[in-house]
Order: sequence, then structure tokens, then C-alpha cells
Amino acid sequence: MRTSTDGVSFPRRELFIGLASAALLPATSWAHEAPLIEVWKSPTCGCCNDWITHLRTSGFRVKSYDTGNAPMRAELGMPPKLASCHTAKIDGYVIEGHVPAREIQRLLKERPKALGLSVPGMPLGSPGMDGDAFDHKTEPYNVLLVLHNGAASVFQTY
Repeated sequence: MRTSTDGVSFPRRELFIGLASAALLPATSWAHEAPLIEVWKSPTCGCCNDWITHLRTSGFRVKSYDTGNAPMRAELGMPPKLASCHTAKIDGYVIEGHVPAREIQRLLKERPKALGLSVPGMPLGSPGMDGDAFDHKTEPYNVLLVLHNGAASVFQTY
């Protein structure tokens, strides 16, 4: 095996250089690609945009459609009584309203037989309905697990 003038064998040096170079790359370039969530919302809805920012900072890729959400909510089968200002889909699940990214990640990990998750209405303190714009006010709310028959149960309480 050949060695360099500093006494390090070439294969070891190349491995070291390769590992050092990989450390400089963003983690996403060699980790699994972030899941894509598609969002339907009004083009003028600020809290929807804030929820999208919450998803992105939590590692999701987001594609949004500024076409309103009622037609897509109906097409995807989310009951109107569980409605909110935006509707999304990810990996076969429907997400309605200001669902925290943490609960979407849990849904994707546990994979229950369900239609998806909903946070009905627009509760203060939920992602997108929080922060300075809302004077940091909060109210309790539930993330609901919605079954294909429209029944819902509490998935997580905030």
C-alpha cells in the first residue's frame, strides 16, 4: 500500500476526506426525504400560511394550493362538522385545521386505520393561531382521530 509524505496510507486518507466532505453537506442530502404534505387554503389566510411555516420548520415539505379548501375537504371525506380553514393530505391521511406537526408525525409513525386528524375551528394557541398576532393567548383544544365512518376520538389534548 502506498503512503503519502505524511505517512497516511492513501485509502485511509481518501476515506477521511470523504467523511469530512460528507459532514459539510446538509443532512437532508443523505437522509430520507422529508414527507410531502399538500395543503388547500384561501389565498388570503394568514393563519394558514403560519401553519405551513410550522410544518416546514418541523421537517415537512409543503405544497399549497390557494383555491380554498371546502371542495377538497368534501372530496377527501372529512366531515363538515370537523371543518377548519385549511385541508391537507399526506401519505393517505387527511389533515384538517391547525394540527400540530408532532401529531402528524405520530400519525405517520403509528399508522392507525383512520381517515386522518382534525382540529376543528381555529383554537387559540394551536400552530398558526399562536404568537404575537394573537397576544400569545391559548385555549384548550383536542386533536381528533377521524375514522372513515366519520366518528372521531381524542388523539391528543392540548
